[in-house]
Order: sequence, then structure tokens, then C-alpha cells
Amino acid sequence: MMTKMMLFAALAAATATGANAQALQPTPQAVQAAPQAVVTNQPVAQIQQTTDNVLRAGARVSVRLLEELTTKEKQARVGQRFRMEIAESVMHNGIVVLPVGSPVTGEIVSVRNKGMWGKSGHISARVLYATVQGRQVRLTGTFDDKGVTGTAGVVGAIAVAPVIGFFVTGTSAQIPAGTTLPAFLDEDLTISM
Repeated sequence: MMTKMMLFAALAAATATGANAQALQPTPQAVQAAPQAVVTNQPVAQIQQTTDNVLRAGARVSVRLLEELTTKEKQARVGQRFRMEIAESVMHNGIVVLPVGSPVTGEIVSVRNKGMWGKSGHISARVLYATVQGRQVRLTGTFDDKGVTGTAGVVGAIAVAPVIGFFVTGTSAQIPAGTTLPAFLDEDLTISM
């Protein structure tokens, strides 16, 4: 009797396990409703933040003086504006951003005229901006020139006659027209392709 009960219990357990297994099986409707991942071998574009259309501040700009700057006859004055031009086109990614010949404006910052006792002339100036397509583009850069001191002449003149040393002067500072000078872009420029 014990074996019959054990056999009956084993049969009942197997039936229950089979029923549970069927309950866990997905129905054909559930399989169709489940979303499927689609895998393709097509190339996918990478999304990047691009900065290729920006010419950054600090880019070198070569400029050329269109007029002479000199301390001769006290011609130069602090604050005086003078004309220059872009000497070489500035390009970015094969596109001309600042074309050659574009007008550039500069300003005299300090002036010291030649004087008695061998004092030489000195002139300092800076680049302000270029005008491109009606827009002012900020540039930066400074340059200067100093005349030759007349110290040797003063010393020689004092040895002969001290009063003559007073009248010996140095030379004037002079930066001739056509001089090419370095300048730099002072702002980022966004370029429309």
C-alpha cells in the first residue's frame, strides 16, 4: 500500500510540474507582440560638435604700412591714426577670410622727438582693426622704431667745446611706407561655408 501511495504521489508531482511548465511557456500571440531588435550592417554617422568653421583669435595676420611714420619735423602725434593693408590673405580650410589689400587702421601710441645732447627719436604704434566686407575685425600687434643716439658726438663735442655738446642731436625714428609687420587676430571669427 505504501508503494501505491508513493507511486500516486510521484504521478501527481509529475503532472503538477508539467502543468507549471506549460504555464511558463509563451503563447504564439505573446511571441508576435514582443519587440525585436533590428541589427543592420549599414554605417552610422558620428555626431560631433564641430569647430572647423571658426578662425580663432591669435591667428597671424601680416600687414603693410601705406604711409611713412616718422618723428622728423615733429610729424607724428600720439593718437594719430594711419593707414595699412593686409599684406597676405588669411585663409581657413581653403577659404579666404581676410583678403589681401583689405584696409587696416593703426594708431600711434607714443612719440619722442630727437633732441639736444644726442637724444634720438622714438615712435611706438599699434594695429587696431581691419575692415572686411564693411565689418571691423579687431587685430592686435605693436611695433616701434628708435633713431640712433648721438652719444659719441656729444662726448667728442664736450671734449672740444662743452657748449657744442648741447647742440648735437640723435636721429629721428622712421618706419618707411611698405614695411611689412606682424599682427594677430584679436577675436574669433565664425565663417559661413
